[in-house]
Amino acid sequence: MTKTVTIRDIEIGGTAPFSLITGPCQLESLDHARMMAETIAEACAPTGTRFIFKASYDKANRSSITTERGLGMDEGLTILSKIRDEFGVPILTDVHDAAQCGPAGEVVDVIQIPAFLCRQTDLLLAAGRTGCAINIKKGQFLAPWDMENVAAKVASTGNESILLCDRGTSFGYNTLVSDFRGLPIMARTGYPVVFDATHSVQQPGGQGTTSGGQREFAPVLARAAVAVGVSALFIETHQDPDNAPSDGPNMIPVEKMGTLIGQLRALDDLTKSQPPIGL
Repeated sequence: MTKTVTIRDIEIGGTAPFSLITGPCQLESLDHARMMAETIAEACAPTGTRFIFKASYDKANRSSITTERGLGMDEGLTILSKIRDEFGVPILTDVHDAAQCGPAGEVVDVIQIPAFLCRQTDLLLAAGRTGCAINIKKGQFLAPWDMENVAAKVASTGNESILLCDRGTSFGYNTLVSDFRGLPIMARTGYPVVFDATHSVQQPGGQGTTSGGQREFAPVLARAAVAVGVSALFIETHQDPDNAPSDGPNMIPVEKMGTLIGQLRALDDLTKSQPPIGL
């Protein structure tokens, strides 16, 4: 049985229905964030699915110097604070160095550690000390059992509100593969496991100066992760993915989210009513 992490009034872990971490990859404006939050809330309402609104104020690991990074921390955190207050939902954003953790932790409910930075000790310790929940993306280069050491760095600060997130594993050049054995392996740490369905179909650097992706496979992987029994799903979404400033090829069109969530909740109910057979 995994631990339960409570984020505001959302319980993640144990036998609770999966929660959703969702929103656009990159913050674009206050009006856009409002529109996305409202549309996501409408998509979640029929099933009562709880969601954490996710958006990044800075995409520091873009493929090229010419691609858009975002609004920056000051403007981004101001927008996220308004979304949190207006919609009453928890907020998640990434940090990229230890100095960002304090200011971000004053605004958001969940600090996310990007996959490429998941072994950066100073960053993990600074994030843990904020007292926020910490969602740690498993590096594409790490084995799932290596995440026990990563989580221990955050836990050493006294912060046990830790989520471990799988977003695929490097498989040759410009390709990721999802090994679903890794989800129960990471769950052995006792921390809730999140599956990132949209970044798992990313093709890193696959378009030269930007990353490609195969969004048609994101719902397939999400269904598989729910069948394994994950505690939360990470699914980025946008009203016009093909023209989004970041990770458009991976993101689910927001008008498809309601149908997808309904299908996933039905599978989740079945999965969590029948624990896996022990061998």
